[in-house]
Amino acid sequence: MASINQDQQDFWTHDAGPTWVTYEAALDRFLAPVLARVIDHAGLGVGHHALDVGCGTGQSTLEAGHVVGPSGQALGVDISATMIERAKARASGIAQVAFALADAADHPFQEAYFDRVISRFGVMFFADPVAAFRNIARAIRPGGKIAFATWGQIPCNPWFTLPAQIAKAELGAPPKSDPDAPGPFAFRDIAKVCGILEQAGFDDVSGVAEDMSLALPGGAAEIAALSVHVGPAAGTVKHFQADQAAQDRIRSAMTDTFSQFDPDGIPAEINFFTAAKS
Repeated sequence: MASINQDQQDFWTHDAGPTWVTYEAALDRFLAPVLARVIDHAGLGVGHHALDVGCGTGQSTLEAGHVVGPSGQALGVDISATMIERAKARASGIAQVAFALADAADHPFQEAYFDRVISRFGVMFFADPVAAFRNIARAIRPGGKIAFATWGQIPCNPWFTLPAQIAKAELGAPPKSDPDAPGPFAFRDIAKVCGILEQAGFDDVSGVAEDMSLALPGGAAEIAALSVHVGPAAGTVKHFQADQAAQDRIRSAMTDTFSQFDPDGIPAEINFFTAAKS
């Protein structure tokens, strides 16, 4: 599959994809409150044809399929072959759920087909966001709607900032990245994203930041164990090829730091966007 987002395709297939498959259960639980809000903002209902952009290993599409029921359809697309393979396995026997290895930025979707488009953290990686959303808009029927979630302002998301600081203190500073480049915080500016959606041809564009709490049953210790493998600390660990002893020290420090948030979980600022297709 040729893609204008080739770097992202390679990363999510060969680098991050296998990790997300391994830690799928914990990530699904951790991010479940965000998915619930996306579906709520979308107004997803029985019989809808839904498109899930950046579906990962499939939890969001499976939930959409549950909501739309047998009379509807939920199609999940992702650029990661690794995660799509896993998603297809999870959906075995569910007739209204399907998955496709595709880049929503330029995939030739059937025009004016979908009632709803949803995405949980799947749209911040487009190389050309306006062109990508314009392509998605063509696939939405008149009167249809898109709803998606992105990470909000960096300082308001300690699941990213605290592990990054702890890993840096243990191992050193990794190469700096541009938060405005395609990546987790590229859509942190609500006004900017609303402008992108308007340029792409959407109407009734709205964006709001919501304060949430993200938790796991095992509390701080389980969140710390996950954070060693997923997120900025994981990138630092990989960059410096940290040995197990260093990883253990990082996990221990994160457990201590995250414990300040128990029992409610890690606070997060999540941006939710909605827009309509006229």
